[in-house]
Amino acid sequence: MTCNKPEPSDLADPALRLRATAAARGDAAFDTLIINATLIDMVTGEHRLADVGLVGALIASVHPQGSRTDAAHIIDATGGFLSPGLIDTHMHVESSMVTPATYAQAVVARGVTTVVWDPHEFGNVHGVEGVDWAIQATRDLPLRFIVLAPSCVPSAPGLELAGADFDATVLQELLARPEIGGIAEVMTMRNVINGEPRMSAIVHAGLAAQKPVCGHARSLTGADLMAFMAAGITSDHELVSGTDLMEKLRAGLTIEMRGSHDHLLPEFVAELNRLGHLPQTVTLCTDDVFPDDLHQAGGLDDVVRRIVRYGMKAEWALQAATLNAARRFNRDDLGLIAAGRRADIVIFDNLSDFKASHVFANGELVASKGVLHHAPHNTFGGAFTRSMKISALEEDDFRIASSAKKLCVATIDRPRFTRWGEAETTVENGFVVPPEGSTLIAVAHRHGRALAKPKIGYLREWGAWHGAFATTVAHDSHNLTVFGGNERDMAVAANAVIAAGGGMAVATNGVVTALLPLPVSGLVSEAALCDVAEQFAHLRSAMDDVVEWQPPYLIFKACFGATLACNAGPHQTDQGISDVGTGQLLVSPILKSVE
Repeated sequence: MTCNKPEPSDLADPALRLRATAAARGDAAFDTLIINATLIDMVTGEHRLADVGLVGALIASVHPQGSRTDAAHIIDATGGFLSPGLIDTHMHVESSMVTPATYAQAVVARGVTTVVWDPHEFGNVHGVEGVDWAIQATRDLPLRFIVLAPSCVPSAPGLELAGADFDATVLQELLARPEIGGIAEVMTMRNVINGEPRMSAIVHAGLAAQKPVCGHARSLTGADLMAFMAAGITSDHELVSGTDLMEKLRAGLTIEMRGSHDHLLPEFVAELNRLGHLPQTVTLCTDDVFPDDLHQAGGLDDVVRRIVRYGMKAEWALQAATLNAARRFNRDDLGLIAAGRRADIVIFDNLSDFKASHVFANGELVASKGVLHHAPHNTFGGAFTRSMKISALEEDDFRIASSAKKLCVATIDRPRFTRWGEAETTVENGFVVPPEGSTLIAVAHRHGRALAKPKIGYLREWGAWHGAFATTVAHDSHNLTVFGGNERDMAVAANAVIAAGGGMAVATNGVVTALLPLPVSGLVSEAALCDVAEQFAHLRSAMDDVVEWQPPYLIFKACFGATLACNAGPHQTDQGISDVGTGQLLVSPILKSVE
């Protein structure tokens, strides 16, 4: 997508417009003419027989089939369906554990031409340099990246320590860049609602820049939801039910209906079908896609496929993924096949499988029959491959010392929707015995800004663990996080990750059974997607032998959000057990001695 001017101002080029105008009149030939397809009209929902003429990056004409034949190149799309390129309104490349170039190679040939990337994982590890790298790594790719400025570095200031700290001054500097399309999901909900100065100033920076301020409004309702929106936040992807969807639609939020919570999608589709029309404020996003899922099923195209399978009209699904998404980010050049718009076009074989036969980006045919024509240029990690500022750990690092005989300790109960609990336990050989039925969680700072020793907590309702799992992908500060049923396996898994320069490891009976190195920032690999996907799938399988998952909440994915301290309830961080709702921080889970 290389051009002399930044988008969308590149389409204002007078010579380009005059050439497209002449072609539309019939006084000049098109560069490319797409013939014999059925156009899905994103405005009316109609299926129309139409041919489309392209000049450079522009759509010059949409006209009756067979009325023009003059073009340098003709694409016969007989039997195909024309759609604008798909737009993913909220995603994290890092969740797929590959570089932006590798991600582009995976999704463009499937019909995804634009993604809105919140690089707050790189921001939390490397600060502004991480955002700089994100921008650099997305240049000259066949996939358009609208990069957002991370709003929550860290997600819960004072309760966790990331690799950097973004205040309003940093956000103002980032927002001044033309490459930055807005403020990424504002997750520190309670501070926004309460008018806390730091978060208020961050939101105000987005408003002053006149760029969208995206939200993370999980479980907000009533007055809290109104306050969150009144502060200036205009979108949400953290939907928890059909009722929640409808309340937020009625409130006026832009909805980013995400594919990463598949168990909720049928309920959302049913609510929208009952409404009888698709609101203009419904868009689609992936949020997080694991590498094996990306490799096998795709990105936003997979979300479109699934919601149609769950009963949504194909025309609605495409409108949400194109026109509605473009309007959300004030990109009037995108999201519609019409004269004067940008020539991002997909030809789908049908409206059920949504298999792309041809993909155009900026008027260039970049993929055919599921294959990208040119491998994108990869930007390598460089110094980001040295992000593990932590030494090897020992078994005792995963124990809590005490001179008491019997204790009352705090517990973190339930995955995802956590709550405080208490349990009595004993002390043996000077160390606290984990409460019966609990799973150990340990978080160690790895960014070089604090002591790199684990803080320990006790999880309940996480099943019986027969081993351990260590990861540096741990939202959102991405410190080294370890789960386990015993200290020995926790140390083995943790040290495997440290030695790999970051990533994930599973250990059982003192042996590493699966390892996925993620040496770039402890977040992504420079390897090919197929290799990362295979390693991740093996690791997932190894985890099935460690704990018996209980969907929809006790699932493998829950491990990556267990440290998300901005969400309501207690969460383990590198500083202790935190609760953003009360501002409470327990350095140790020990509450008191019991006589």
